[in-house]
Amino acid sequence: MKSPSTLNPKLAQFLADMPKAELHIHIEGSLEPELIFALAQRNNVSIPFASVADLRRAYDFSDLQSFLDIYYAGASVLLTEQDFFDMTAAYLRKAASENVRRAELFFDPQTHTARGVDISVVFAGLTRAIAEVGAETGISAALILCFLRHLSEAEGFETLAAAMPYRSAFIGVGLDSSENGHPPEKFTELFKRCRELGLRIVAHAGEEGPPAYIESALDILQVERIDHGVRILESAALTQRVRESGMALTVCPLSNIKLRVFSELSKHNLKQLLDAGLKVTINSDDPAYFGGYVLQNYLETFAALDLQMPDAYQLARNSLEASFVEPVQIQSWLQELDQVYAAASR
Repeated sequence: MKSPSTLNPKLAQFLADMPKAELHIHIEGSLEPELIFALAQRNNVSIPFASVADLRRAYDFSDLQSFLDIYYAGASVLLTEQDFFDMTAAYLRKAASENVRRAELFFDPQTHTARGVDISVVFAGLTRAIAEVGAETGISAALILCFLRHLSEAEGFETLAAAMPYRSAFIGVGLDSSENGHPPEKFTELFKRCRELGLRIVAHAGEEGPPAYIESALDILQVERIDHGVRILESAALTQRVRESGMALTVCPLSNIKLRVFSELSKHNLKQLLDAGLKVTINSDDPAYFGGYVLQNYLETFAALDLQMPDAYQLARNSLEASFVEPVQIQSWLQELDQVYAAASR
C-alpha cells in the first residue's frame, strides 16, 4: 500500500492547509495512552495494562466489539472535571493545528454515569475546554450527546432527562456503540422527543449494520447526517435517495480498516462514494485508537486511493457545508477554502 510520503508535496500541503470540519469524533476516543496512564495515576485507578506500550499493543481489534471493550476500559480513568477538560483540550488543540475550523464532538454520558460520575462533571469539563481552547486557537466546537445503542431506550430517556439542565451545552444527539442487533427503530420514541426539543439528529448506521439500518435512521429517527454509511452502495435506491437529499456521510477511513470493515485502505469505497455523487466527509472517529487524527486520515486515504486536489477540495467543502453552524459562518469558511485552493492550484 502506498505511503503518504509518496503524495505530491503540493497535494500533501494542501491537505494540511485547507480549512475543514470534523463531524465524526468521539471525544473519549481521543484519549491517548499516555494521558490514560497519567489520569489513572492521578485518580488512583487500576487499569489492566502494565505500560503505555502494553496498551498500544492491545490496539489490534478484530471487530467493533473488541475495540469497545478497550475503549470503555480507557474511559474508566475519567472521573473529574479536570480529566474531561484535559482530554478535550488536547484534542481541540491538535485539531486546530490541522486547520480544523469546526469540530462537532460526540460524547457518551452513559459511559461515565454508569461509573458514578455525575453528568454535571462531564459537561463542566467538556464545555470549559471548548470555551478556553476556542478562545486560544479560534476553533469552533460543539457537543453532540450520543446514546449507547446496546442499552435500552428507557435508559436513553433517563440520560436525556439528566442532560436537560445543560440543554444549552449541546446542539444535538446521536446513536453509537455496537451496531449489530441494535437497529435505529429501537430508539423511535427517544429520537422523536429529541426532535421535539429542537435537537439536531445524527446516528451511526451502515458501518457493520446493513443498508436497512441507514433507511431506518432516515425514516424513523429522521437524521440530518449519516455517521459512517459506507454500506449504502449495496442499495442503488438508497444511494439515489441520499444523493438527491444532499445529506452528508461522515466516513472514517482509518477506523474502517482497524475494525475490519475493509481489509485494507486501498479497498475502501470512499472514491466510489464520491463518484456516486454522495456528500462524503473524512473524519477520525476515535483517533487515539485507530491510528490518526483527521489529517492523517486524509493523507493515508489520498495515498491509498490515488485521490487528487479536486477530491480534497470537495471533501473539505462537504465537511464545512454539513456542519451545524449558521450559513454565514459556513460561507466565510468556504471563501477561505477557495482562497487556499486557488493558491495551491497555481
